[in-house]
Amino acid sequence: MIRLITGFILDLLFGDPYWMPHPIRGIGWVIQQLEQRLLREEDPPGVQLWKGAALAVLVCLVSVLIPAGLLLLSYRIHRYLGMAVEAFMCYQLLATKCLKVESMKVYQALKDGDVEGARTAVSMIVGRDTSVLDETGITKAAVETVAENASDGSIAPLLYMALGGPLLGFFYKAVNTMDSMIGYKNEKYLYFGRTAARVDDILNYLPSRISGLLMTAVSFLLGMDGKNAWRILRRDGRKHDSPNSAQTEAACAGALKIQLAGDAWYFGHKKEKPVIGDPVRPVDAEDIRLANRLLYGSAVLALLAVCAVRGGMYCIMRIKI
Repeated sequence: MIRLITGFILDLLFGDPYWMPHPIRGIGWVIQQLEQRLLREEDPPGVQLWKGAALAVLVCLVSVLIPAGLLLLSYRIHRYLGMAVEAFMCYQLLATKCLKVESMKVYQALKDGDVEGARTAVSMIVGRDTSVLDETGITKAAVETVAENASDGSIAPLLYMALGGPLLGFFYKAVNTMDSMIGYKNEKYLYFGRTAARVDDILNYLPSRISGLLMTAVSFLLGMDGKNAWRILRRDGRKHDSPNSAQTEAACAGALKIQLAGDAWYFGHKKEKPVIGDPVRPVDAEDIRLANRLLYGSAVLALLAVCAVRGGMYCIMRIKI
């Protein structure tokens, strides 16, 4: 648990320096290389399905076995070296500060009146087409990304590392990265990316709901509209193609009293999507900053909850002994 707490603190302090090699970029490279070798759009759906499943298995094996080997070697050299490497791995699997830094670039550009710069900044953190977005659309895209990734980038990996250390965290991030790269329901990836998308749905089912509840609780603590966050979470928490993505978006929209989601453009095609939340007030650039407060608050609360559960289990075991 000490290694996880250390990794959490390191993430909040340093984020992801661009000069530092990052394992998630490495996982992305492996996915890209395997996709180039396996994906043939002329293949029948059944062949694309098994090829996509083979990619998923290979990526997960590589993503777990390499860090497992590094951990084993480090602990064999010295216990403290192993602990340091494990803490560093936990740090690299969390993306709380990185998400804040990238979204605040959008915020700053909007505040400076640089809509084109904001559009460029938001294109770095969303998968949709950003060329058609106006100032409101840019702001909504940034807020939605912060809200959704509060689970994917922070709380979910934290929960999995609490259960199984960084190796389970790497397994989760491998699946999550595959979903973000090939999990689209379009003509190219509908069958090839289906395994990755389905496994990602399974792995995120509980963490996304826990994240929605944590964000709702934090909205009370931060003086936001906690009652509305709870109401919108219950009402709109399933308004998404994914069974998980709308959970934190709904809690965030309710806490900020704004409306998120709605139609968006992907790969040149308009995708009709339901709205989340009520337009009690217009979306404003300040909502990006407020969404980041919810992100940080939810992440800290998740860590405290994990520590409390682990501490309680330890006490119970001691009493039984």
